[in-house]
Amino acid sequence: MTEQKHYTSRLYALLIGIDCYMRNKMPNGSYYPCLGGCVRDADHVEDFLRKKFKMADDQILKLTASYDGPHPSGWDHGYEPLEPREKWPTYENMISCIKAITGLAQAGDQIYIHYSGHGGRTPTIYTDLKGDNAFDEALVPTDIGNTEARYLRDVEIAHLLKTMVEKGLIVTVVMDSCHSGSVTRGLGSAVARRATPGAGGTEPIDTTSRPVDSLVASQEELTVTWCSVPGGTTRTLKPGSGWLLEPQGYTLLAACRASESAFEYPFEGKERSGALTYWMLDSLSQIGPWLSYKSLHDRILAKVHGQFKQQTPQLQGVGDRAVFGSDRVQPQFSVLVMNVEEKRIQIGAGQAAGLREGAQFAIYPPNTDDFTEIEKRVALAAITELGAVDSWAEITNKLQERKIEQGAPAVLLDPANIKLKRAVRVLDDLGRTKPHIEQAIKDAASGFLVLASDDEPVEYQVTANKKDECEIWDSAGAVVPNLRPSIKFKEPGAPGRLVKRLLHLSKYDSVRELDNRDTNSPLASALTIDLLGKQKDYDPVGDRNPQPLGEDRTLEVGEWTFLRIRNNLISNPNDANDPSRILNVTVMDMQPDWGITQIYPTGAGLFESLDPGQEIILDLKASLPENYPEGTDTIKVFATLSTPNFRWLELPPLDHTIQRKAARRDSLGDPLDRLLVAIHEDGPPIKTRNISLYTSPSKGWVTAQVEILIKRTGC
Repeated sequence: MTEQKHYTSRLYALLIGIDCYMRNKMPNGSYYPCLGGCVRDADHVEDFLRKKFKMADDQILKLTASYDGPHPSGWDHGYEPLEPREKWPTYENMISCIKAITGLAQAGDQIYIHYSGHGGRTPTIYTDLKGDNAFDEALVPTDIGNTEARYLRDVEIAHLLKTMVEKGLIVTVVMDSCHSGSVTRGLGSAVARRATPGAGGTEPIDTTSRPVDSLVASQEELTVTWCSVPGGTTRTLKPGSGWLLEPQGYTLLAACRASESAFEYPFEGKERSGALTYWMLDSLSQIGPWLSYKSLHDRILAKVHGQFKQQTPQLQGVGDRAVFGSDRVQPQFSVLVMNVEEKRIQIGAGQAAGLREGAQFAIYPPNTDDFTEIEKRVALAAITELGAVDSWAEITNKLQERKIEQGAPAVLLDPANIKLKRAVRVLDDLGRTKPHIEQAIKDAASGFLVLASDDEPVEYQVTANKKDECEIWDSAGAVVPNLRPSIKFKEPGAPGRLVKRLLHLSKYDSVRELDNRDTNSPLASALTIDLLGKQKDYDPVGDRNPQPLGEDRTLEVGEWTFLRIRNNLISNPNDANDPSRILNVTVMDMQPDWGITQIYPTGAGLFESLDPGQEIILDLKASLPENYPEGTDTIKVFATLSTPNFRWLELPPLDHTIQRKAARRDSLGDPLDRLLVAIHEDGPPIKTRNISLYTSPSKGWVTAQVEILIKRTGC
């Protein structure tokens, strides 16, 4: 009998660093300048992987282009990479290496791809997929100055990654580069230098005629792959949205948004490193061993964005996976500490999330995994300078000697917003039960509930029906629907369960009512949303043929509707990437089971950038929770100018029991990103959704919403 061997998964890495861009010049006069820290990025990542994971030579493939001498200026220099030609990061070599590690790895193995260099934008060669005036995002090879050289385009990258995922490989991609119209990783020490050398103007697009055949796959195969990605068709493509539309089955960590620069900076002396790579390696060495990609991104975001305001690292795809592991770390979301000064901190939350000046937060150490452990609090802080999506808070009480760290979680204790405090009245017909319920409301000590006085208007009234079950009425005296399961007043712990239900409803209603009423805001008319009808038997890869939705906006389970989101701002003729014209969009689904779920972007993404004058159309399919004959979904769209995180507004369905999983200590993962205790006493949100997506401070944000009534056929 043949002895069976236990297979242990392996880690393979492809590291690409390009400092030397041989002489090149675009038709508009701009060019890709040489860089100074990309090869060093690749070297440092290799050193980390070898030390941390004891990786052998056959597990690491490396393509680099370095030069010897002073940093060249201009496009007409005579440098060639010092490395042998077979190690140059050319189009051919990059594809060959990606295919090689795909072939070497077995199902369950880890693949890590790290690219440091230029990203570029060029007119698409896939007009049937994207349209005549669209662009391809691309990695820029070292020999791009040769007109026979080709970009490695987004459509090709998507196919290569899809092939890996379908093989069962666990894939992570890190892009430490600019993209979408910027041909430089910022070369300044603290100020981004946009790619405007030579006579290139403000939008350096390479219109050079190049070969259009692909070494990745046939045109037919590339088309199938691109159309299978949510948003991968002309109608939903948003030019300049990022490297890839919606990463499926893998993790993508990108250095910046489409409209921003990726910086190089001499963090430890004169030698430059990419900001994303530097803080990624710093975070991996300082925080561990439990770490999820979402937690890793939180710390990188705080470090990078705190230093470089025009660089916002992006996480897309699978964010709850353990770094260099296969286990999922259940995500829990908190507000980040973005900057730390002597007596105050900057936190990633503001008016758009319903906060007001005076809102109180508890600050915890980065490795905290249980926010109910009050003794772990480092400090208390209260907002003194309210922003749209981030605010400054004064440290009101220092509880420990240890320092507050960037990327630490901040937990909301009191929103200090009277609009969020819901008045509750317990009706007299409850007799002996009334005092217990009122006392439970007082004991909750929540910033979301207050016991109403006799002559005060109320949001909720509590009473009992004929079955001795708890009923909650709204301010008009109508029974609040879909409160399941029922609570009988004679059950043990009934008052406590009732108060938790009231808290949940209060938070849900607070999110639903969030609105910016500042008509003087430059964003007051910037956002438009509307539904483009409904359609049965819709194929997301096919054509839309919607029928009128009707004034009642009613869908049957299984029907589709199409949400159009438009940025009405006008482009700045002097700066196509003016950040004051670019909206960062997040879409939340407020469900009839009292859950709140972010449905766009999907995966780990926090928002998608929408350029001025551009629009996106999201395909939405209607469904209902089990045993619901009908229900109303509220689709709420947030748009901001800064970098928002609305995931901490998510809620699980009402009374949903959370099953927490014990973290495995044989894989990396540290759930830094916790739910705000004030929002999620019962644990993290459960991803159920009834609308499913195919796949002054007031001047910085705007929101709009639309309600959809969903009915079950035959009901």
